[in-house]
Amino acid sequence: MNTNPSLQLFLRGLVDVIPSTFPETISKKPLNIKFGADPSAPDMHLGHMVVLRKLRNLQDMGHHVTFLIGDFTAMIGDPTGKSETRPILTQEQVTKNAITYQTQVFKILDPDKTTVVFNASWLGAMSGKEMIELSARHTVARMLERDDFKKRFAENKAISIHEFLYPLLQGYDSVVLKSDVEIGGTDQLFNLLMGRHLQREYDQKEQSVVTVPILEGLDGKIKMSKSLGNHIPLLETADDMFGKVMSIPDELIIRYFSLLTDVSDIAISELADSMANGTLNPKHAKEKLAHTLVTMLHDSEKASAAQARFNQIFSKKDMPDDIPELSVGKDEIRLSDLVMGQNLLPSRKEYQRLVQQGAVSINDVPVTDIQFQWQPENAAVLRIGKRRFYKIVVG
Repeated sequence: MNTNPSLQLFLRGLVDVIPSTFPETISKKPLNIKFGADPSAPDMHLGHMVVLRKLRNLQDMGHHVTFLIGDFTAMIGDPTGKSETRPILTQEQVTKNAITYQTQVFKILDPDKTTVVFNASWLGAMSGKEMIELSARHTVARMLERDDFKKRFAENKAISIHEFLYPLLQGYDSVVLKSDVEIGGTDQLFNLLMGRHLQREYDQKEQSVVTVPILEGLDGKIKMSKSLGNHIPLLETADDMFGKVMSIPDELIIRYFSLLTDVSDIAISELADSMANGTLNPKHAKEKLAHTLVTMLHDSEKASAAQARFNQIFSKKDMPDDIPELSVGKDEIRLSDLVMGQNLLPSRKEYQRLVQQGAVSINDVPVTDIQFQWQPENAAVLRIGKRRFYKIVVG
């Protein structure tokens, strides 16, 4: 058995490996690893980190990563998992988002073993003739085998012609780059296999395809996504990142350890066993997870400081162990509007009375002005009366 720690970390949690012999050949020569991301939003998040960590494992083994920023394909919009046609982004939006992507990926990837490319440099230069020739390399019948297209077609929902172009263009990127391997989430399998198909069509050696699980977001139910407000950005502050990780459901602790960290399988198994038999409080396991992730994306000093501040707020003796969360926006808001908007009190008159009694506080600091304007912050605790606590989660 190959005991290379980077290889073992790379293999952990993989879903699809095509061909199945790929792990046997991975150590034989340096490979060109392709990973593409469309800058359809400015923030990358921990869901992206699952793939980025795999790429870093491969870099640590001596392989080179080509990070493809899909500035051309982003204007089409990946139809993966969508029940309707996505709005087309402007070039200005895409360019602005692309700038932030280059900063974010190097929090994890080794810049000396990474080449950044933009697919507009070749896709934008394609002639109409070349686009038609590419389209002739695949069929409508095969395209409709894709789950989201199949479902929309059966439900008589619109499928725009340009959406059929998306997987073709992503696959053609692999032809241009002559990639040996392409990695993505399980939802990208159809697109990744398109790369293999088109490489065959263009008489190239087929790339290997590897998929990783989709990471659930803070709600513990659906994939992490900025549009759903359940994400943790890679560029989140240390304090907010620590607080958000502490808010994930207990059942995600082990999954996050496995998919996002370098903690060994043995140590993760021991954590799982300790929580199962009651010798370890899930809160303490979550603290270890939060500290580990903040250390990875910031540093250990900031992680320890964030943990200390979190515990200073949440470890009061009179505070219950499990307090409800309030999901709020990032914009400054009048606290009375927040309280009434969340139906925390029956009337503004009751809110005024409690403020006057000093019974409303944020992080143990009493609110004395009934018109108090507040800038929401993660890991803050709103207290109303003696025993009503609410943890603030900024979406």
